[in-house]
Formats: sequence, structure tokens, C-alpha cells
Amino acid sequence: MFRIILFLVLIALAAAGAAWVADQPGDVVISWGVWRASPSVPVFVLVLGLTIVAVVFAWSLLRGLWGAPKRMRRRRHEKRQARGRQAITHGLLAIGQGDGHAARRHADIAKRLTTDDPLALLLHAQSAQLDGDRAGAHRAFQAMAERSDTRLLGLRGLFIEAQRSDDPVAAVTIAEEALKLSPASTWASQAVLGFRCAQSDWTGALKILDNNFASGLIDRAAFRRQRGVLLTARALELETQDRDLSHDSVTEAIKLAPTLVPAAVLASRFQSEAHQTRRAMKIIETAWLAQPHPDLADAYAHVKLGDSARQRLVRVETLASKAPGHIEGALAIARAAIDAAEFTRARETLAPFTTDSTQRVAMLMAEIERTEHGDSGRARAWTLRAVRALHDPVWTADGYVSDRWRPVSPVTGRIDAFQWQTPLAALPSDRASTIETEILRETVLAPPPAVPKPVVPVPTEVTPSAPAQDLAAEPEVSAQPEPVADAAPEPAEAPPLPKPAPAPPPLFRDRSDIASAVKPAVAIPAVIPIVRPPDDPGVDEADDYRDEFAELNAGQQQGGWRGFLRRWGG
Repeated sequence: MFRIILFLVLIALAAAGAAWVADQPGDVVISWGVWRASPSVPVFVLVLGLTIVAVVFAWSLLRGLWGAPKRMRRRRHEKRQARGRQAITHGLLAIGQGDGHAARRHADIAKRLTTDDPLALLLHAQSAQLDGDRAGAHRAFQAMAERSDTRLLGLRGLFIEAQRSDDPVAAVTIAEEALKLSPASTWASQAVLGFRCAQSDWTGALKILDNNFASGLIDRAAFRRQRGVLLTARALELETQDRDLSHDSVTEAIKLAPTLVPAAVLASRFQSEAHQTRRAMKIIETAWLAQPHPDLADAYAHVKLGDSARQRLVRVETLASKAPGHIEGALAIARAAIDAAEFTRARETLAPFTTDSTQRVAMLMAEIERTEHGDSGRARAWTLRAVRALHDPVWTADGYVSDRWRPVSPVTGRIDAFQWQTPLAALPSDRASTIETEILRETVLAPPPAVPKPVVPVPTEVTPSAPAQDLAAEPEVSAQPEPVADAAPEPAEAPPLPKPAPAPPPLFRDRSDIASAVKPAVAIPAVIPIVRPPDDPGVDEADDYRDEFAELNAGQQQGGWRGFLRRWGG
């Protein structure tokens, strides 16, 4: 609407200007040498306008002809770029679909049409990776690393190729260069941090962690926890080399991560050596409330050097009361009670956990039996039970089980990956429960051996109308049943009582009485041997061979070559 109004206003102004020029009287005199012209004002304005229009048109025409080659080159370049971008798009889609042949074909087209496009280099590198051409991928990433706009992307690709080639030196060098180029690069910082931890360079790892926190790559809670882990690792390594730095490191670590078990144990040890018993006990109690651990219980028991075994028992009971009902508290009390020769107390503490005992519970019970009574038989029984008992919690990270705490996972390089938990391999399986149930039935639930008694169970009633062959035809009943290992022998037959009391049904039903009540005329073998399939023509056999199948089916048509000869009168 605005454009229409503006157009009408311009038309009105042009008409008004033309009318004003037409109303102006007089002539315009133009004298140029001998040439002289005196047109009127309207004619002069019209000629002047046409002249201006012609000059502008001629200038535009000359300028267009002069710039035509350049425009043609630019248009051709744009067309090539469009085709190259289209090839890059289809190539990236082919890589996403896993079609290596199509990706390589589109990469060649894009490389030919768009030589300076970084996406073409990326497509070429990824298609080479998809085809397993490491040399081609390395060349493509190297070309990207030499460009200023794709330098970080090229370094990332070279880092991945170095990892695939199992070259950690080249990988860490590339990651350090990328970290200098971009301190906020997540993959570079994580890679350098992992390499520092793998080399036990805890000081360098702490610097990288500080840079990550300053760059905003991790939040404050994760930074405090990971810094506490790295400080604890440095303190454990320097415990026997530089005790001052170890003490300072673990002191800062326990402030950042008060629930970290190794930090609490080491810090309490330093405090105990400095005769700061209350402070050491408080550190352990804080970590114990978060997660009871045997190392915490052992450090709490020996927080005062020179205490007797009974004093350690009392102290451990105090610690266990802060997490009542936990198995670690019971194990700690039992351990201290055995050291103090309080075997009754140890038994009472472990009693709630002996039904589904773990390995540590079973081994403590074996030690109690061996130490208190010298009963090697019960000790061996508990030791054997420990072999099949449930596993106790261990330090586990990414499926890797370690006998001690480690700051970094050896599988993924993740910091603070080890957790105190039951390993996955120790989870109970259905097969194990089935085997235990069968052993329980054979040993505990098996019927006791039969003792001659005046009262015998009532035999099964058999109606006269039921034919004997119907009973013998049941697959579960046979005249010669297979022997059972734990089955009790049949009692001798005796005259039935007038009114016997109803006996409870047995746990495992014994049907041998049915077989003894009916005696078939011909003994049925347990397994009927099959000489040959009915459609097998057979082979030449001895003359004295007895064909049981032919005897049982006498009068019927026989198979094989005998039946063929009989049908033809042979």
C-alpha cells in the first residue's frame, strides 16, 4: 500500500513539473561557433532529458561489455561451487548411512570442484576413515591442520589417527598443541589430563584441571571432587618420599572431598601420628557415615597407638553404632573381637549374616572355629563355603576390579571412577541357585532310610474293570523301574489295617507300588533298540539275524528286500 501511494505521489509531482515547464515562456539560445539554436524551454528540457537517458544507456552498455568476461568467470565459479556443495552434502549423507563407495565418489567430485572448501577436506578425510585408508585420512587432516580456519579440526583428526595407530607420544603432542591453540577445547584438555594421570604427573594434572575450571569446562562440585582425588593420589605417592608435601596435599584433599575413603584414611594417619586423636576420629567418622569401609574401621581401631585389643574393640563398636545394621560394622566388630579373644561376641555379631554369608563372613567364621576350639573340620567347612559364597564389595571401575583404590580408571582414563561396590561377576545367577536347590533336596529334603514298622501305607486301589495293560502302558510305570540313589526300599507287604489313619502326602511321590501291583506277562525293556528306520532298505546281514520288528508285525507287509521278494513270490 505504501508503494502504491509513493508511486502516485511521484506521478503527480512529475505531471506538475511538466505542466510548469510547459507554461514557461521564452526560448533557450545555444551558440557554438557558427552553429546557433534557439529552442523553446519545453523543447530544450525534453531534448536534455533524452540526451541524459542516452548517455546513461551508452555508459551502461559499455560497462556491461567491459565486465562481461569477469561476470562469466564468476558465474562459472559459482556454478562449480554449487555443484561442489551439493556433492559435499550427498557425501556427508553417504557417510552417515555408512556407504563408503558413494562417499568416496562424492569426495572426489567435491575435491575436483571445490579445492579450497574446508568441508571438501573434511569429507575426503571421513570417507578415507570409513574405507580404512589411514594414510589418506592423515594427509587430509594434515592439510586441514595447515589452514588457519580448520587448524583445530585437523589437529583433532590427527589426534584420533595417532590413537588408532597406538602412538601415545604423537597423540599427547598433538593434544598439547591443540590445548595451546584453544584452552577451552574439551577433547584436548581431557586428553592431556588423562596422559598426565597415566604418567603419575599429578602436579601437571592439577594445572590442567585448574585450567578446565577457569575455562568453564567443569562445574565447581566436579572440580572440587576431582581436585581432591588428584591431591590424594599425590599424597599417597609422596607418603614415604616427601611427607610434608604429602601432608599438605591430603589436608587440602580432605577439605575438598571429606567422604573420599583413601584421603580420610591417610589424613587420620597423619593426625594420629601428630597425637591429634579427636581430629583423626572425626575425619574417619565423617567418611564412615557416607560409606562404611573396612579401611576406615581399621584406621579407627588403630587411631591410638599402643591400645590393647579390648580397647580397640570398644572403639570399633562405637564406630559401628553410627551406621547400625551395616555389614561392614559387623565385620569390623568381629575382627576386633577375634583379636581380643571375644569369640562369643564375634559369633553374635556375625550371626545375622551367616545365612547368606559373603566370603569375608565365611572366612571370619572359619577363623573363629579354628582359633577358639581348634576344630579344623568346621574351619574347613566354612572355608569351603567361602569359595561359593557371595563376593564382597571391591574397588571397581568400568568393569575393572582392583585390590586397591586408584585415582584414574585404567580402561577409560576417567578421574574418580573407582567405586566401592560388588563386582558384576559376583551377581547370583539362576544356574547357581538351581544347583544349590538340587543339592539341598538330595541332602536335606531326601527321605530318611526306611525302618521296619508295624504300620505300612495303604496300597493303591485298582478297580477290577481296569485292564492290566492300561496300567502297564503308562510311560511313567514299568515292570523294571530304574534304580534311584536316594529312594527308600519297599517295605514288606502286610495285611492292611481295618481303618488306617490318613497319612500326609509325601514330598516326593513314589509310584513303585503301582508297578508292583500289576505284573505284565512280558518284561518291557527300558530302551527299545531301533535296528533301522522303516524306510531304510537295509544291508545284507547274517542268516541267524532275528528281526524283532518282523516278529512283532507278523502277517503284515514287510519292508526292505525281504518284503520285495515275498511280494514277488521269492
